[in-house]
Amino acid sequence: MEKHSTNRLTRREFLREGAVVAANLALTALPHAGSAQEPPPPRKLKQNVTWGIVSRLPVQQVITELKRIGYQGVEMAPRNVWDDLRANGLRIVTMVGHASLTDGLNRKENHNRIEEELRRNIDLAAQYDIPVLICFSGNRRGISDQEGIENTAEGLKRVAPYAEQKGVTLAIELLNSKVDHPDYQCDRTWWGVEVCKRVNSPRVKLLYDIYHMQIMEGDLIRTIRANIQYIVHFHTAGNPGRRDPDETQEIFYPAVMRAIKETRYDGFIGHEFGPKGDPIEAIRKAYRICDV
Repeated sequence: MEKHSTNRLTRREFLREGAVVAANLALTALPHAGSAQEPPPPRKLKQNVTWGIVSRLPVQQVITELKRIGYQGVEMAPRNVWDDLRANGLRIVTMVGHASLTDGLNRKENHNRIEEELRRNIDLAAQYDIPVLICFSGNRRGISDQEGIENTAEGLKRVAPYAEQKGVTLAIELLNSKVDHPDYQCDRTWWGVEVCKRVNSPRVKLLYDIYHMQIMEGDLIRTIRANIQYIVHFHTAGNPGRRDPDETQEIFYPAVMRAIKETRYDGFIGHEFGPKGDPIEAIRKAYRICDV
């Protein structure tokens, strides 16, 4: 009878040895803490609030609550609170770049005034690390879409090189002309995109207001994906009513936010709505809904 070799493993021993080897291999495959293989934490969308939502509250309460919730900035805040906001780690995200929403860049007679205002505010924005100045097309008053595009692009071309030099972006705001701003000309995405193409500057883009474009166009996710290269900032609000972006209105913000995040957009999501109740509770819920 053939003798069994003392070097041969039994089935039970073989399985036990194999399990040990597999476990050791699995451990060596795990990235070490702090190593280059360790995956980065999930990227979060940066969120801010517009000052109008919290303007009736004490400044220190606003600062404390925004930081507790997770907000990184405030926009369109009055000049006298900038230093306090910045000292507490909150960024001033936008400011209005020129006077008069209705008398804007689509009329050549406004260009000298607007250029002067924009240059002055570009300097201020650069000083306070404000990334975006909000600009307006103005109302039509009989001007065709084509003439409005040409005039608006011409006005922005006068200032774009200075904005590039200072690292500040001029954002033409998309607003609805159906409910809130009758006769406003930059009321559809294609119109604003065409202006950006004509100017052809990395510092001239769009402020895409989700509430306004839901009213004018709908089809939000497809439009955002197709035009994200021209968008530098977003605003939110619930529709209808321009109230809290919660589950009682027609825009499903979690899906819109996920679509924005998937484009690798790295700007801010700015909440701009009239709270139905307590403003702190409203911005707390808005943050949670959009924190995807």
